[in-house]
Amino acid sequence: MSTHLRHLITLQHLDAATLQRLLDRAESLRDACAHGTRRLDLLRGRTVLNLFFEPSTRTRTSFELAARRLGMDVVNFDITSSSTSKGETLLDTLHTLEAMHLDALVVRHRESGTPDFLVRHAASAVSIINAGDGNHAHPTQGLLDALTVRQHRRRFDTLTATLCGDVLHSRVARSDVHALQTLGVRRLRLCGPPALLPAAADFPGCTLHDDFDAAIEGSDVVIMLRLQKERMVATLLPDEAAYFQRYGLTADRLRRAAPEALVLHPGPINRGIEIASEVADGPQSRILEQVANGVFVRMAVLADLLAR
Repeated sequence: MSTHLRHLITLQHLDAATLQRLLDRAESLRDACAHGTRRLDLLRGRTVLNLFFEPSTRTRTSFELAARRLGMDVVNFDITSSSTSKGETLLDTLHTLEAMHLDALVVRHRESGTPDFLVRHAASAVSIINAGDGNHAHPTQGLLDALTVRQHRRRFDTLTATLCGDVLHSRVARSDVHALQTLGVRRLRLCGPPALLPAAADFPGCTLHDDFDAAIEGSDVVIMLRLQKERMVATLLPDEAAYFQRYGLTADRLRRAAPEALVLHPGPINRGIEIASEVADGPQSRILEQVANGVFVRMAVLADLLAR
């Protein structure tokens, strides 16, 4: 039996039925809005505020499009011109916004745990959605990646998936692992330079590799991760050319994967560092499909949390 959600902070403790319900709803809403060409009134009269303390292109834009396609009123909170620049605390900001009777608050923050902090201190019935916090979680990214995989591989229990790059600092990696493990992926491999790999105990059920050629062998899904330079402190890494040689996804390296393996990347892409352009733009790339699915997944999350 799937779980009713009031907030979405992480995928870690959600069951497979709940994840499948959200994925099913995303596909249903995609069809209902004719792939974005038809506006729905499912959440007409409801208000969502996007509270982003970090830069974002895909996530913020897709949350705004998702809300508008559901008929919601959308407010984009401008951090640079807000009272937070005058020293207002996060808690005072929360209560100020709550006083304006919001239905949902979409939050991205550089500090892990911030969305959960807001849930614990909210004084109203506002729903909190995590749009990425530190290196902790990015649940809607995990859902849209799972949806992209499901659209091409209807079963998860036969799949081998490899995530390569800066696993240590990646909230995407954590949410992808939670989603794929819960949905039953057979093998999960995490690959990167030793300095960018987490402790094995932090990712139970995954195997860790520092040899990408070995890790990608026979993989059905290859998820490349961005180097999180803004979260690295004194991390010794090879230069960009050396990194690409060892951990970049090239056409030659992709041939080691299973035939017709899916290539994913959460973006933004660093071409020639994490992935070659011929692969990012090639026939096995599902990167733009991920972007499109992000809108429908975020529609599903808003509808699931707010629809009465």
